[in-house]
Amino acid sequence: MDGRSMKALLPPGWPRPKGYSNAISAKGRLIVTAGVVGWDEHEQFVSDTLAAQFAQVLRNIVAILAEDGAGPEHIVRMTCYVTDILAYRASLAEIGAAWKDIIGKHYPAMALVAVSSLVDPQAMVEIEATAVVPE
Repeated sequence: MDGRSMKALLPPGWPRPKGYSNAISAKGRLIVTAGVVGWDEHEQFVSDTLAAQFAQVLRNIVAILAEDGAGPEHIVRMTCYVTDILAYRASLAEIGAAWKDIIGKHYPAMALVAVSSLVDPQAMVEIEATAVVPE
């Protein structure tokens, strides 16, 4: 993280969270995505596994942010909705590998919530992202 425009907040004595940050402080231009699902540019789902859809969602978010000059390093918050928390837990190794490949070693503030369903019945994960690009 750019220490001048963005920093992770970690109170003294707290353990560093694994795979996310407690909070991010940032200054700059705000980019907010809608809920993004794991389909391709033709609105076709490329897989029926949660891990593969999660990876596609991350690629989609990176593509959306690039449209306004932002990258994954500018993401300050993500809210993830999954339809199967057990599948999510079972896929953590695959999701972590996809994260490192697509997002890198950047860990924004995050929340993950299990929901009963999403608008598209094929969607297993939907993610909203907020990015802040330094001016």
